[in-house]
Amino acid sequence: MNIQTPLVTVYITNFNYGKYIKQAIESVLNQSFQDFEIIIIDDGSTDNSKQIIESFSHHSKIQVIFQQNKGLNVTNNIALRVAQGRYIMRLDADDYLEKNALELMSEVLEKDAELGLVFPDYFMVDAQGDVMNIEKRHSFEKEVSLLDQPAHGACTMIRKKFLQSLGGYDEQFKCQDGYDLWIRFTAKYKVTNINTPLFYYRQHGENLTSNENKILDTRAAIKEKFIANNISNYDDAIAIIPIRGTKYDSKNVAFIELNGKKVVDLKIEQALKAEKINNIVISSPDETVGEYIAEKYPNNNKIIFHKRPEKFARHNTSLAETVAHVIQMEELKHLKIEIIVLLSVEFPFIKTQTIEDAINTIRIFKTDSLISVRQEMNTFFQHDGSGMKPILNQENFTKLEREALYKNTGGIIAVNREFFDKNKSLISGTVGHIVVNQLSSLKIQTKLDLEIAEFIARK
Repeated sequence: MNIQTPLVTVYITNFNYGKYIKQAIESVLNQSFQDFEIIIIDDGSTDNSKQIIESFSHHSKIQVIFQQNKGLNVTNNIALRVAQGRYIMRLDADDYLEKNALELMSEVLEKDAELGLVFPDYFMVDAQGDVMNIEKRHSFEKEVSLLDQPAHGACTMIRKKFLQSLGGYDEQFKCQDGYDLWIRFTAKYKVTNINTPLFYYRQHGENLTSNENKILDTRAAIKEKFIANNISNYDDAIAIIPIRGTKYDSKNVAFIELNGKKVVDLKIEQALKAEKINNIVISSPDETVGEYIAEKYPNNNKIIFHKRPEKFARHNTSLAETVAHVIQMEELKHLKIEIIVLLSVEFPFIKTQTIEDAINTIRIFKTDSLISVRQEMNTFFQHDGSGMKPILNQENFTKLEREALYKNTGGIIAVNREFFDKNKSLISGTVGHIVVNQLSSLKIQTKLDLEIAEFIARK
């Protein structure tokens, strides 16, 4: 007897989400589209999850797997091996689906055999299921040309044979499975999205994705591994640290001490540890800066002082003038410069990994330039002479519909050398980004900023 295999496999991952998992399971069982199987994988829960899962275990569409703390990506690969469907999708046990989610996503994949992945917009809800926000993405069919914003790791439907051809999920990483898959997947296969919210992503303080530093560090490691495995031929990168000097910088941030170290030395150390940086250029019109660098780093050929023309150090003068002058230096003629990274001394807590992440990001996504950013969800206003008015037409959108804004922190700017030579511009063309953590975005501008920086440095 031939047993018909399902078109879609939905696997539900659970660890101690007993209070949510029934809703997740039922949201799949009640789909308008019924050609699916469900695999429930419990990863060693200690709450009442097992009893709830077992109450569904006799359902003809459901298979249950109990295991002990194997982690997300191992679980993903177990599901991939067991799945019978042509398409596979993960649903986390604390989330749940709209009634037509499987129908709409599978229809898109069925219409295009070259399409490997489809993902929807989604509702963000609180622990009680009340909608807080709608996460909306630009249309991949009409608007998206830069693939540097990944799909959500869960509730993304994937053509199983394409996922298998990539070797499944990378078990080295304990979170950010969607980001790792996205980078590897988009390098080989077509992806698209549906501009309709089709699932409910629950925020309740226990989510795996709540630790920002862990997320950003993992993403950087994912990009580093992708570069190592896929991009072997690339040219040189240099870092430029511009310092105005005492004449144009009354605060003289570069020579402020944080826990016994001058900020300029902290910045040089960050760049020196970056293996992807060939040379570090400290550019200043102030001769005393040059003397300090010569005395502090007398035998380090990687560090170069650039006597910056005073006209380039004036306020409101673009750093592009300085960059153009630096890359013509005789000391750099032996390099085939591909990427130029500007590091601001006003941001003392940027990590070496973040500098290398900027370089990796330009190479992976082939952007012309890149900035470091923080996400802002607040409404912004400007005064038009008659009072405060919201900018970017934000008054026309509810909080649920409002698109996120990104604040350029200024700590890192990177630019492709070829693009810079043609355009003499640092932030233009296709502009990529890296999200930095809150500490990296701390800028020393005021006395209070300095006091905060001194406190952090002593910890």
